[in-house]
Amino acid sequence: MDFGYPGGPKVDKLAKEGTANIELPIVHMDNLDFSFSGIKTAIINLNHKDPNINKADLCASFEKAATTMLINNVKKAVSEKQMKKIVLAGGVSANSYIRQEFENLAKKEDLKIYYPELILCTDNAAMIAASGYYNYIAGKRSDFKLNAEPSLKL
Repeated sequence: MDFGYPGGPKVDKLAKEGTANIELPIVHMDNLDFSFSGIKTAIINLNHKDPNINKADLCASFEKAATTMLINNVKKAVSEKQMKKIVLAGGVSANSYIRQEFENLAKKEDLKIYYPELILCTDNAAMIAASGYYNYIAGKRSDFKLNAEPSLKL
């Protein structure tokens, strides 16, 4: 099952054909941190349990759960930090459902939402690849012992 990256064009397209009728975990944290790993694991497990699961419904359900988490955290940040402007960026900002829900939030909360044109909403992997390219051109190399380091400075 390859939907592309979460919130990407494949998910967006399939979700429009489905109904958000599958319950997925929505994490509530006391701070502003959050992760989609629980939702992604649930999707993988549901697909393994039933490979014939309705993929359109699964995508619509994913969009709804992920967007609910994003909106909840943004509401919390707006309240705690007294923010009036929000930037929605990265590959996920191309998702039409997420954009619409953020527009709805902007109207309810008197916020200004900024997001790039769709052509500029690239997956973060493209940015990492570009950074790798420039490091390679500059002669920087790593051996095969290199490991993922989420806080690595680019």
